Amino acid sequence: MLWIHWDKEWRLAIYPAVRACYCNEIVNLGIVYGFSAFFLWGVSPIYWKALLGVPPLEILAHRMVWSLLFVALIITWNRGWSKIRQVIKSPRLLLTLCLSTLLVGGNWLSYIWGVNNGHIVECSLGYFLTPLINVMLGVFFLGERLRRWQIVSFLLATLGLLIRTWQYGYLPSLSLFIAITFAFYGLVRKRITVDSITALGIETAIMLIPAGLYLSSLEWNHVGALGHSSLTTTLLLLGSGVITSVPLLMFTESARRIQLSTLGILQYLAPTGQFLLGVMLYQEPFSTGQLIGFCAIWAALAMFTVEGILHNRRASRLLTGNSKD
Repeated sequence: MLWIHWDKEWRLAIYPAVRACYCNEIVNLGIVYGFSAFFLWGVSPIYWKALLGVPPLEILAHRMVWSLLFVALIITWNRGWSKIRQVIKSPRLLLTLCLSTLLVGGNWLSYIWGVNNGHIVECSLGYFLTPLINVMLGVFFLGERLRRWQIVSFLLATLGLLIRTWQYGYLPSLSLFIAITFAFYGLVRKRITVDSITALGIETAIMLIPAGLYLSSLEWNHVGALGHSSLTTTLLLLGSGVITSVPLLMFTESARRIQLSTLGILQYLAPTGQFLLGVMLYQEPFSTGQLIGFCAIWAALAMFTVEGILHNRRASRLLTGNSKD
């Protein structure tokens, strides 16, 4: 009886606190999801580096196949196959998702190649540049207008890129390709009204035929890595779908729960983690000139982020004031 009494008292004391955390009264779950997503993306080079002996195209094919299986299980759990059928019935949506598939496939392939060929720092530069390229795409394709400090931040980032180019004597094409493909992927996905899980399921399904044929040809010629390499390699290839889909699901939940300005700050965790891994863990070359270029880009991102936060606050205050009037 004493134990029952204590258990009842414990539940009465603990349950409200747990419920408050779950309802975002103490812990903002949106921030937890966002931090977790970008942290996983930030340390992802460790995962892909462990597959160093596998060709990047083969890794991409496995990533597509196992992501489809993982996402299909989630869609089944959420009873979302009706949404898939609706998209399939729309040729315009299907064509748009084919384009987004090419963009994300190219982005993933270039990133995996860069990580496994000693270019993690360049990959991180690409994701640092992505928000600024998003702004330019908004200007050219969505008719958005740049504010004064957005122009300054873009010019500062351009200066940093020029310093980086002058230091090495060539344009960082890998960084630009990663930034451009990811920015255009975001633009394409912004233009369609399909939720992330449904879109990812269709994108991976579109890639299933070429990925499946490619992996089948590798097996036919007895050169495939799955089941023919170490157990660790096999397990990592099988887990590539989870490591691809879980951060995306967390990102989606985060975007649904917190402000975009907060999400914009969190997004710099991923390239920062990649950059630190490239320089400190994998000892990639990083000269003083390259540091100056990166500092200019980091300053541009800081200016861009702070300006966006202040602008959103001013707009919110004006909107609140007008609603009171």
